[in-house]
Amino acid sequence: MADIFDSDRIFFPDDPEMRVLGSTEKLAQWRHRNRGPAFLRIGRRIGYHGSDLNAYLNAQRIDPNGEAA
Repeated sequence: MADIFDSDRIFFPDDPEMRVLGSTEKLAQWRHRNRGPAFLRIGRRIGYHGSDLNAYLNAQRIDPNGEAA
């Protein structure tokens, strides 16, 4: 599967690319519930490493044919 996010970049919840995962509110709920992709706390800001986002999306893959992912 092709990577959606640049693996060498830190993404912030308000970046337009993050809309693939949902709203900033949804990301905040996931962090609060210890769900969703791994994140970094940089001072008071939250960041997501591109490689973690790609790994999270790849783990969510469902093949309706039942073939190995």
